[in-house]
Amino acid sequence: MTAHILVTGGAGFIGSNMVAALSEQGKSVVVCDWLEDGEKWKNIAKHVVSDIVDPDQLEDWLKTKGEKLSAVIHMGAISATTETDGDLILKRNFRPTLMLWNWATTQKIPFIYASSAATYGDGSGGFDDNEAETSLGELHPLNLYGWSKHAFDKHIAREIARGAMTPPQWAGLKFFNVYGPNEYHKGSMKSVIAQCYPKVAAGEGVTLFKSHNPDYEDGGQLRDFVYVKDCVNVMLWLLDNPQVSGLFNLGTGKARSFKDLAKAVFTAAGKPANITYRDTPIEIRDKYQYFTEANMQKLKARGFGGNFHSLEDGIADYVTEYLAKDDPYR
Repeated sequence: MTAHILVTGGAGFIGSNMVAALSEQGKSVVVCDWLEDGEKWKNIAKHVVSDIVDPDQLEDWLKTKGEKLSAVIHMGAISATTETDGDLILKRNFRPTLMLWNWATTQKIPFIYASSAATYGDGSGGFDDNEAETSLGELHPLNLYGWSKHAFDKHIAREIARGAMTPPQWAGLKFFNVYGPNEYHKGSMKSVIAQCYPKVAAGEGVTLFKSHNPDYEDGGQLRDFVYVKDCVNVMLWLLDNPQVSGLFNLGTGKARSFKDLAKAVFTAAGKPANITYRDTPIEIRDKYQYFTEANMQKLKARGFGGNFHSLEDGIADYVTEYLAKDDPYR
């Protein structure tokens, strides 16, 4: 019997990159996602998939075909940090994650799921991926999306503290600022790289937010930008190392400025830098993060020895291999 790997959100950004890698390895992949009415289908068009399941039908699909699964990669969720519908967030983010966790526990198969750096809130408590219930209780997400991820992380921490059953391997990944191919359907949630490249390619300038914090210059706001290919490599490594479980940061471990990012896009496009600044919108100014940086020591201590692209190298690959081509899909 052929074993399948289920990738929820498999036609989305990170999920489709994981589907690409698994398909290239000859693995049998089942995608769970909506294709919607745009060009999201192109995210998986180049790869072989064994089935495509409507998320609303996933639970029924599991009852009839789930015994063929060898692992669950759960990337599916509403990822917009601007979403305000709490009931919708519960329906799409928290409850499906809990259902799949329970399924993987019962079936005794690995479960890898997407948490988020948004769980850290304003970052005042640091960015250490301590999975203890007491440590998680000190974090305060700033938006509904971040809360939905944090709520599940805390639930699992309490279950483990109580000695409850878990999947034989489980990993929650706190993704930082991920960029790369197949994010084009995300609209305003696309990375700054994807949003500014068309202007750069057309010979236009790029506008970034001004700083409203005296400790940072305009464009000097810092983020841990991580290339999606590196995120995929970590997940593949986890599948190859079933003895590793836990809640892990997934960034590069090195914060870089938006100004550095913009300059790297200009360089990759072969254009002179042309950067201007505008005020950060009032509605997000009081929740704006000026610094994020993943502490990556925990994952490394568990044995991950892979390298991460530098910001310049990741952007160069993204631009030359995808954004600058007629077909930008992976």
